Amino acid sequence: MKAIRFSIISLIFSLCIYGISASAENITGASLNWEPYIGHEMPREGYVAEVVKEAFSREGYNLEIQYMPWARVVALSKEGRFDAYFPEYYAEELKEDFLISDPFPGGPLVFFQKKGANITYNSMEDLRSYKIGVVRGYVNTPEFDAAEYLTKDPVTEDMQNLLKLLAGRIDLMVVDKYVGLHLLRTQVPDRVNEIEIVEPPLGFNDLYVCFPKNTKDAEKRLKAFNKGLKDLKDSGQMKAIMASHGF
Repeated sequence: MKAIRFSIISLIFSLCIYGISASAENITGASLNWEPYIGHEMPREGYVAEVVKEAFSREGYNLEIQYMPWARVVALSKEGRFDAYFPEYYAEELKEDFLISDPFPGGPLVFFQKKGANITYNSMEDLRSYKIGVVRGYVNTPEFDAAEYLTKDPVTEDMQNLLKLLAGRIDLMVVDKYVGLHLLRTQVPDRVNEIEIVEPPLGFNDLYVCFPKNTKDAEKRLKAFNKGLKDLKDSGQMKAIMASHGF
């Protein structure tokens, strides 16, 4: 009798688990390898991936992330090839093609320079004479992005800019502070002392998930994500996830 009772309980439990799994809707998101925030080789794919997946999961969505260069992430998402892309910085022009989520924590955006270059600035005008490395497709800050008089040299990823800066091929590079320091420490640790941060920072950018307007249920998924994100913040799990990834 005990064996039968145990079998029945096990069957009910299995059916419940199956029901939960079967009811979850599979969606696909696009992102880039942008350590230490997110990356397919990072533990649990990094802080950003864990937060976004957990927020969706709380509202009945199972998110799979595909990784590729950022310009391709944005271009394919704009075509409606993905249900969402992230992590994005806020920009008004994004609203033409995307619904934008509530924010979650990002980091300071800064300039890197070679030590001893002694570049200082108080406004964008002060940077006219410098060649500045940027990543193609990145949103930076409204003021910097609108400064068409600046000499901006685009590449595919941050590491390319760092190597160009070390080689003296650019004067400055725009980079998230934590991304830049991570690249220095993991990719060129013997050259960490050759780079310094220019003060003041360009700004502090929160992160967002963008939902292409031309995809089915974009509004529904936006609302679901925002609800799940709020739950993460209110419960304290957001801070716990960040701390577990070193933020």
